Parts: sequence; C-alpha cells; structure tokens
Amino acid sequence: MIWDGAVCHTELFHHGERPLAIKEVVWLNMDVSACSQASAYGEGYNMLSQYEGSLSKLHLIGNYGDGEHYRMPQVEGDQTVYNLLLLSEAGDRHLLLAYASCHRFRGEFRIRGTRLEAALCLENQVLKPGESCKLELFYAQEGTDSNALLEHLAECISTQHPPLPVSEIPTGWCSWYAYGPDITEEIILDNLDAITRHRLPLTYIQIDDGYQARMGDWLVPGAGFSSDMKLLCEHIRELGYEPAIWVAPFIAEPDSALYREHPDWFVQHESEDRALSSEEISFGGWRCGPWYMLDGSHPEACAYLTMVFRTMREEWGCRYFKLDANMWGALPGGRRYVLGSTSIEAYRSGMQAVLSGAGEGSFVLGCNAPMWPSLGLVHGMRVTDDFSRNWDSIKLLARQLFHRNWMHGRLWINDPDCLAFHNLEVVLPGPDGVDRVTMTEMTDEIIDFHFVYVLASGGMMLSGDRLIDLGVDRVKQLAASLPPSGVAATFKDAAMTVGFAFLSDSLLRVFLFNWEDNESDYCVPLPWPAAMSDLKTGTLLGDGGVLRATIPGRSARAVVCIRSVH
Repeated sequence: MIWDGAVCHTELFHHGERPLAIKEVVWLNMDVSACSQASAYGEGYNMLSQYEGSLSKLHLIGNYGDGEHYRMPQVEGDQTVYNLLLLSEAGDRHLLLAYASCHRFRGEFRIRGTRLEAALCLENQVLKPGESCKLELFYAQEGTDSNALLEHLAECISTQHPPLPVSEIPTGWCSWYAYGPDITEEIILDNLDAITRHRLPLTYIQIDDGYQARMGDWLVPGAGFSSDMKLLCEHIRELGYEPAIWVAPFIAEPDSALYREHPDWFVQHESEDRALSSEEISFGGWRCGPWYMLDGSHPEACAYLTMVFRTMREEWGCRYFKLDANMWGALPGGRRYVLGSTSIEAYRSGMQAVLSGAGEGSFVLGCNAPMWPSLGLVHGMRVTDDFSRNWDSIKLLARQLFHRNWMHGRLWINDPDCLAFHNLEVVLPGPDGVDRVTMTEMTDEIIDFHFVYVLASGGMMLSGDRLIDLGVDRVKQLAASLPPSGVAATFKDAAMTVGFAFLSDSLLRVFLFNWEDNESDYCVPLPWPAAMSDLKTGTLLGDGGVLRATIPGRSARAVVCIRSVH
C-alpha cells in the first residue's frame, strides 16, 4: 500500500505456489460503535439506488435498492452501499471514504453491527504464482466541509477517469413522459411544430423508447414510424433542431433478431450451453422481458454496438444518445466470452464500443446505469429516479439530485430528468416493470418546486410535456429555465432548504425550498449587498445584504442576486 495524500494505491502480489482465485479484498475492518449515530450517506451501485440515515440504520432513498431490486450479491444482514460513504457528526466533522477509480472491480462498504468493512469484489480473479493485480484506488479524508471533501474526491477520480468533453449542456424535448412507448412519427412532428411555433430555444428532439421494432433491433423502426428513420432525422435538422435517440445497448428481448441470430454474443449461463436470462440473476426488465444481456467482452458484440451507433451518427445524423438499462451490461454473474473478465471490465469494453461508433462531438447520456463503472464513459448521467407528476415523486427526486449535485461538471453533466408543467395521465411502465397511470397531482406550488430543483441542478433541461397543449404562461416559464446555468447549487444545511450557485463573482442564484406542508419564512444572509429578482417572473425583490421571503408549503423560489456596486 502506498498513500499519496488521501488516496491509497495498492497492488496485490501472489507469492504462493498454486493459482489462487480471489473473491474479494478487504481494505478496512474497524469498530464504529463510538460513531454509530453519525449521520451517513451512501452511494448505490446503480443510478436509482442511494442510502441515508445513521451509520447504525441506513434506509433507501427511493424505490429500487441494489440488493432488493437488482439482486446484487450481498451478505445477508449487512447494510451495503457502494462507491462512497460519507459520515457526518455534530460540529461539522465529516469523514469521506470512497473508491477513486473503477477500472475492473466494484467497491463496497458493509456495515455489520458495530463494524464497518470496506471491500473490493474481484469476482474470483485467478492469480498465478508470481502474478500481481492492481486494485482500485481507495480514498479517505476528514474535514469540516463536506462539499470541499466531495470536490477533492472528484479531482482524484478525474485523474483516473477524465470526464468526456462537452461543448454545451443539452436542452430539448423528450417524448417519454408525455406519451410513453406509444409514440409515432406524427407525434414527434406535431411537438416539433409546437416548439417551432413557440420559438423555444431547445436543441434536441429526443425520440425515446417506442420507436424501435424490438428491444435489441435498434436500427429497425416499429409500426408507428416510416421505414427510414434517416428521413425523419433530416426533417428535424431542416427545421433547425437536432435529432436525439434512445437506445438500450446492453439488452435484447427474446424475439429480437439480434438475440435469435446471435445468442452467443450474450452473457452465458455458468454451467449450461445457453444465454443467461437477466431474471435468473436480477430483474428481468421493465418491458418486453425477460431480457438477455449483451456481453461487452465479446468482440463481435462490440462490433455490433459500434456499427449501430455509427449508423445512427453517420446515416441518421444523431449525435445525442440516451442510453438506458446500462445496468444490465454490468451485472455480476454468468460466464463471459473473455474468461476472467469482470462484469465491470466487460461493461466498460462495451461502452468504449458505443463511444467509438458515436464519434467525436457526440453526447452520450447514461440512464439506469451503474454509477462508478460509467466514470469517464458518459458525457451525462441521469442522477434521479423517473419523474412522476405528484408531490411524493418530486420531493424524492429533489433529494436524490441534491446528494449528487457535486458530481455535475466534475464527473459528467447531471441530468435531473425532465421538466414538466402539465397534469397529464399517461400509462408508463415503471422501472420495476409495473404499468402505472401517472398520478396527476401537481399544484402550482408543486410545479414551482419542481421547476426550481431542476434549475438548482445546473444541468440538462429537457421538457417532458405535450408541447402541443402547453399554455402561454408555461411556455414562458419553460423559456425562463433556458439556457442551463451550468452551476449546481451547494447546500450547507442537511435539510437542503437553501442552495447557492455562484455564476460569477457578482452573480448568484439562491434557491429556497419548502419541503413542508405549511408556508415558511426565510431570512438568508448574502455574501454581499445585491439587487434581487425572482428568476421565474423577473419581479424585483429589493436590494440589500439579506434575502427575505415567504415560501408556500411544498413550493420553492429561485432568486437572482446581482452584486451592488457602490
């Protein structure tokens, strides 16, 4: 072990006389009974999984746990989180433990009674006598400012996984939350016409799940689209916008031509001569399942991925790709083409094939993805659960987002999911495969909360409404969110009620969130005297060094503060 500041470099050597299969390496095993009540936040292996609470009792933020939903291998009775564990005690004392790389192995933190264990899962890697194996970088640092610790971790990660270059933060329209999988070419064109009519400064028209004939056959359009997607994409460009496309590169449904013709390209059963269904080791998929998992270690599977994305880029003219169900490319289990290849190595190989086809200047968004295995391989990352038009969903997504605001602009561009103003009933398959009629319970106050947390992300902004039905006032509110600031808000309070985003030395956005049912008064000292205005309406709110506001229950406000010059 060699420590370089907060980062530990470790290489494993085998000095024995026989080959050795290594299940895992335990970095740390310590008694934590003295800090069992410390508040804790832990990352998930999957994008949809996050954990918070106390060190003695963590709970899932959201609905889809790594162990419960995705059936990740875990020790029964342990509380298991991945990638990162942040402990905080009274008096601004913080300890950040994390993995600063993810090239081959997944990093876990396990809380077992009064003991904390940090381990790397090597998936039975075999070391021959005299061989060595470099392990992932381990990070440990204490400090009084958790935001500064996370920023420093991001710097350390970027030395191993440099973030992909992004020329601009994407904006656009997404078909999913307005229509689900029941989309047609006519629907796309009608909403494109509305965007043009309203003169909305959006860039991308994202054609989501539902355009394809089968999961896996991404170049074959379904019944609702013409036989030539190239013509639709050309029409979008002719009107001054850019086509964007949804793809789930690591899955295929049983009836797809891809699976029927090339079952050997998929992760295989451990002991039987057949492809392994994802439902045998994890969740079977939310639509058209059970899914089969494309093997990123298979050279022909990678060649197929490169061909698909190169066709979409060079022939269709797409340079924005929303990748979904990426988790299925990195699930541990089964047998891969390259023996000894870990699930993360295979996933990263497949993602390299995707990037090769997408080409330079592309934007690749990860969704339902393994978080750390995607480092350095996506331009953007969805960092919340799926949006739904009700208060429970909106407050959940905001909390998930704010825990990950530190990643924005450092690891990738954060995607807070779509912004929507309409109460609209749409039947959507949930991430658990259960079809739901989306609840339509958004009041004006809840819509403002939703609007402001998307602004506070500093990240991507895609509309999820039926723009053909959007009223003038909501069109103006949508326009007020553009362009994205690029700066994510930081919070000093654990309740996440007041966020700050410094856009320059003289320009600040302050975000006030009321998570409660009743109205609340806010008194926020500013770093300097400023002229204050409401971002949504442009209404002037006065001058001074203190921001005062009353926020209705379940609502929020974004305030623009311009430094006064005297």
